[in-house]
Amino acid sequence: MSPTKFDYELFFELTADLFCIAGFDGYFKKINTSVSKVLGYSMEELYSRPISDFIHPEDKTTTTRVREQLLQSKPLLNFENRYLTKTGETVWLSWTSMPVNSQQVVFAIAKNITHQKEIEAQRNSLLTQLSQLNQELKQLTFSTSHDLRAPVNNLLSAFDLLDAEKIKDRETLELIQLVRNSGKKLSFTLNKYIDVLKERHEKEASIESIILTEVLSSVSISIKSLIDSAKATITYDFAEGDTVDFNREYLESIFLNLITNSIKYARPEVYPTIHFSTKSIDEALQLSVEDNGQGMDLEKVGSRIFKLNQSFHGNSDSKGVGLYLVYHHVTSLGGKIEVESEVNKGTTFRISFP
Repeated sequence: MSPTKFDYELFFELTADLFCIAGFDGYFKKINTSVSKVLGYSMEELYSRPISDFIHPEDKTTTTRVREQLLQSKPLLNFENRYLTKTGETVWLSWTSMPVNSQQVVFAIAKNITHQKEIEAQRNSLLTQLSQLNQELKQLTFSTSHDLRAPVNNLLSAFDLLDAEKIKDRETLELIQLVRNSGKKLSFTLNKYIDVLKERHEKEASIESIILTEVLSSVSISIKSLIDSAKATITYDFAEGDTVDFNREYLESIFLNLITNSIKYARPEVYPTIHFSTKSIDEALQLSVEDNGQGMDLEKVGSRIFKLNQSFHGNSDSKGVGLYLVYHHVTSLGGKIEVESEVNKGTTFRISFP
């Protein structure tokens, strides 16, 4: 027996996900009640207004660009954008959509990921604050210990210049000797403290010999679904050097952030391509990561590119943390990072390892 119309209606309402059929004209043609529950509008309101009316203003441009791809028969996987509810609250939705040109409609399923986004934002904020605080405390500790050594050493040098034979007062000589011994003890303690701090820092960021192809493979596997959904192509040429002495966790984070950034800021009309390569310069290894994405106007953003909480493309999910972490990982171990970029022609990062 073939399914009845009632059977289809029941199936449409079974899930808590948002089921939609949208027309190429930009209006909902059929939605389940989950759409109404999540957005807070009545079914009549949702059917009578363009879908773009419900999209968060900051996401309308990106959504329009993605919708144009849909109308060109390109399926959409895991696209995230924000909608505004009737009460003005922000809701994050993750869309999977399939166009049907013959019927001039798009079939779409959306998951409400608002809670997930809130947790992610809180975690990123906390990690950023902790990272900043940790670096500031380390810097303060090193600076204080280092700066105190100079006046203590100067004081000890002054005592060495004193001619004790010219001082006849016994109590004065005893006081000078007491201060000198205290200064020597303080100098020893400061030097020992700095050595301990350096040792701890080296343990936290342990250096080992790392094979670049292994790290690239590991990171690529960890985000395989993202790479596949974006139809991104990752290539590499490590002919001039496939091994580097660095911290593995830092290098994995660098690769992860540069790859995900390239995918996030890909041009809508082309699939992202990311090429890794190495070059030997003065016996040191330089890693280049080149993409064909949106690029940046470095004259406008160059001084802010590696700073915290900086975003240059208006993406709603950009937190301005990725490149800050990349810069921190490279420079904290004595490396150097440079960037070349041009709008709509891509970006190249060059990392010189210590």
